[in-house]
Amino acid sequence: MTLLRPQPPGTPAPVPSRFSAPYWEGCARGELRFLRCSRCHQAIADAARICWRCHSRDLRWEESRGRGRLYSWTIVWRPQTPVFEVPYSVAIVELDEGPFVVSSIIGCTPDELIEGLGVAVEFHPINDRQKLPYFRPIVGGLRPPSAAPGDPAPG
Repeated sequence: MTLLRPQPPGTPAPVPSRFSAPYWEGCARGELRFLRCSRCHQAIADAARICWRCHSRDLRWEESRGRGRLYSWTIVWRPQTPVFEVPYSVAIVELDEGPFVVSSIIGCTPDELIEGLGVAVEFHPINDRQKLPYFRPIVGGLRPPSAAPGDPAPG
């Protein structure tokens, strides 16, 4: 099976808005950022203008530790444009800090992806000014399944 890899430089690059610019500036420096509401402390992954939980406008950018768990994914075999190399994953990662981010998993085959897989961020250039965040599996990073209610305790 084919190894999932970062897209090569020259694929379509993001166009930052005034709201998302701090996120992309962080990526260029190798920092994964997210917003946190100063009032209710909700973590927010997108470049929001207000907190979706308490509606405060007092949001601050924070740097993530860059680790999380694979929540969901799909493998793309027919890209939107021919410049994308296939296969590639579109993945939802739950960061340890709480927010869910959309990214791509690299460094493994599609068959190795499993819900709860521990992942860590790494950045790869898309052009000479921008980098994109990708997530790579952490060796031994599978979260043990939770015991269902009523299951006997292990051991």
